[in-house]
Amino acid sequence: MKPLLRAALLGVLISVTTACQAESETAKKPAEAPQVQAAAVTVAKAADAVKAENPFVRAVPPGQPNSAAFMVLSNGSAVAHQVVSATSPVANTVELHTHTNNNGVMEMRQIPQIDVPANGKAELAPGGLHIMLIELRQELKAGESVAVTLTFEDGSTTVVDAPIKEVTPPMGGMKHH
Repeated sequence: MKPLLRAALLGVLISVTTACQAESETAKKPAEAPQVQAAAVTVAKAADAVKAENPFVRAVPPGQPNSAAFMVLSNGSAVAHQVVSATSPVANTVELHTHTNNNGVMEMRQIPQIDVPANGKAELAPGGLHIMLIELRQELKAGESVAVTLTFEDGSTTVVDAPIKEVTPPMGGMKHH
């Protein structure tokens, strides 16, 4: 009986040791961090934040190869945005431009973007910032309208429906560069 008792005690001892060892291994494992899901951050697209007010395109006589689009861009967000390009079905090329005064002569030049400040406005007007419509594909007659698509720094776009208006050119000489 003694060998049987020894075997039973040995079996109990092995079971207890194994159980303690398993508990010890579990205790050594670091507690897993609770899974925290990152909150989704919604950033408004520039095209949703910037609105075009009072847009218009300059009417030009037949044969005139170029015109320009003007408007006030109002940014209703706390983040500055930039118009980085524009397109229109009425022109082969569309560029962002400004005017500079060079020794009394107004010179037009292409710019990479038009900045629209946070909670502010950018005015596109004759003699200043504007969108140049180059190599017109059709005559621009007063009373009609032109679609101008603005592309912003985040890739978002907005289409502006700009009426065509007769506009008196700014005073002084102007040179295109």
